Formats: sequence, C-alpha cells, structure tokens
Amino acid sequence: MTNLQKKENALPSLMSDFFDTDKFFGNRWFDKEIERSLPAVNIKETEKDFSIEFAAPGFNKTDFKINIETSLLTISAVKKEEKNEENSRFTRKEFAYNSFSRSFTLPQSVNTEHIDANYTDGILKLLIPKKEETKSSAKKEIKVS
Repeated sequence: MTNLQKKENALPSLMSDFFDTDKFFGNRWFDKEIERSLPAVNIKETEKDFSIEFAAPGFNKTDFKINIETSLLTISAVKKEEKNEENSRFTRKEFAYNSFSRSFTLPQSVNTEHIDANYTDGILKLLIPKKEETKSSAKKEIKVS
C-alpha cells in the first residue's frame, strides 16, 4: 500500500463524511451530541432526603420548569437569546438556543409536597425530603383462641 492510499484512508474527505448518514446518525456522533447537551447530574441520598445537583450554567431561574407526575420528576430548561444588529450595509441576526430535559423516577419514600429548588452559580439544586417513617410499635404477641 502506498503512502497516498494510507493518507486517503486515514483522512476521509469532508464531502463523504457529510453525506454518510451512518456517520451522521450513527452512535458515534449523534450520541456524543446528546450527551453534551444534557447537564451533568449528582444524586446523593441521606437518611432524611435526596439531593440532586445539575450543572446548568448560563440559564436564569425563570428558564427552569420542574414537574412531578405520579412518581416521575422532570426537570427541563429552555433559553433563547436573540441579538439584532443593523448597519447601513448589512443586517446581522445572532441567536442561541439551549435546552434540556431529564426525568427521574422517584421512590415511594419521598415527600413530593416539600421539594425545594435553588439555582446559584450555574448549579440547580433540588432537595427532596423523605417521608417520615411510621415508628414501629413495641413487640406484641397475639394468642390464637
């Protein structure tokens, strides 16, 4: 094999990559883009609660929407920015659109009535308290009659 053939195989043309739908919609590229668009999440459990932290910089508090339906917790955010600049020779319009949505199935042990959410320094924190467990009564023996 000549050096030229090796270079062609090692560096496929831009056009073949662009029109190769397997590469565009395949696992390698498409999945990586989805992974990058979802914020990183830390979930911590203590005896009293669950704590969920999202790394979501660049959003405002009003961009977030948090819903609970049955036992499914869904956190989503949408941010759209537009900038118009007009000049005598051209018009330029720039915009940015950023969004995500993540869902989590909550265990039955959580109290969905008292979830607290806080967004500070690019981190969305949710504190999900657990229900108070009913205390077990003293041991009791029942006689069969």
